[in-house]
Amino acid sequence: MKRIKFALPVIAISFLLITQLQAQSRKGMTYLGQDLNAITTAVPFVTIAPDSRAGAMGDIGCATSADGNSQSYNPAKYVFNDNRFGFSVSYSPWIKHLVNDINLAYLTGYWKISDNDAIAASLRYFSLGNIDFMDEGGAFISSQNPNEFAIDFTYARKLIDQLSLAITPRFIYSNLTAGQYVGSQETRPGLAGAADISLFYEQDFHVRAFNNSTLRAGLAISNIGNKMSYSSGTLRRDFLPTNLKLGIGYEMDFDGYNKLAINGEINKLLVPTPPRYLWDSVNNMPAYNEAGDPIIEYGMNPDVSVPVGMIQSFYDAPGGFREEMREIIWALGAEYSYRDLFFVRLGYFHESQYKGNRQFISVGAGIKYTVFGIDVSYLIATKQQHPLANTLRFTLNLDFVSTNKNEIKQQGRFR
Repeated sequence: MKRIKFALPVIAISFLLITQLQAQSRKGMTYLGQDLNAITTAVPFVTIAPDSRAGAMGDIGCATSADGNSQSYNPAKYVFNDNRFGFSVSYSPWIKHLVNDINLAYLTGYWKISDNDAIAASLRYFSLGNIDFMDEGGAFISSQNPNEFAIDFTYARKLIDQLSLAITPRFIYSNLTAGQYVGSQETRPGLAGAADISLFYEQDFHVRAFNNSTLRAGLAISNIGNKMSYSSGTLRRDFLPTNLKLGIGYEMDFDGYNKLAINGEINKLLVPTPPRYLWDSVNNMPAYNEAGDPIIEYGMNPDVSVPVGMIQSFYDAPGGFREEMREIIWALGAEYSYRDLFFVRLGYFHESQYKGNRQFISVGAGIKYTVFGIDVSYLIATKQQHPLANTLRFTLNLDFVSTNKNEIKQQGRFR
């Protein structure tokens, strides 16, 4: 599909996600007798796993070993990197079997200033390809290339030898309609400022059965920021995909040559859940109160501030505790490495069928030689006709000045 043709009202509904929100939460769509109630946010592209290593392990990265792409998952890992500085470039054609010109590109770099301090930065770019904008009558208006990007910077520091903290401010730009008019309102690019806070724990210890073992744990809250709007008028403002990640990993070094790491992770959006609105079956529309607001039958009002929304997200689901548990995404991943030169990876990602239904198996491999490394991953959807099926990711890594951990700890700084 070289070009996709959309009438402007359809584009507006798409980028604001209003129709899906109303259809699912006001009237109540069902699947197998249960309510569908997916949480929608602005700029979901910032939640996509951009690199091949994490992509091959079920999009896991919060508590895996430090690498050049830690910026996207848990930037606090950078101070535990064995290399002084490095760069990484990743590329993925997105939903390629549906559209052939949507892609995600990711560039990141880091510099470990000392054993206790590190800085990093990244650029994430998402292109929606070539889109022809049409008016309500189907007449051609213009051809545009909508795109989104995010730029961020990290400072990470060790609090103690085993624990580190990182702060990551971020700027997000989303241009989905190229300034087209929706009705009488002119749209504009969405702008947002956000920040991540992350913690990482890593402890080496000896187990009689192995040469060495490492326990890792991570916590990250990502994309804490202002709501995003695509118009200066009355169109709605959407929450950013503020996300809580908790991860744990265990690495076993069998004989100095063969290693196996097992990792687990859970994710939850810290965004209000759409309520279930009272439906007027006679007029086939939501029921409204005297103030002109739709009446909430179950759940809570989602039109709240960002801090309130983050707290409310733990108890506002209209389906109660059962629905809250459905909002937790979990993933498992494993990585086998031989002499830290050859890597084989496997993962599984699970999201409730009532909350988005992303469920897939991922596999991948990597090769590293001196400072140069290449990783690739492949996604196998467990559901037929899934839009993410057969997703490929490619990553090129460059890591410089490999160092010994014990020497770093003794010196305190690189020389």
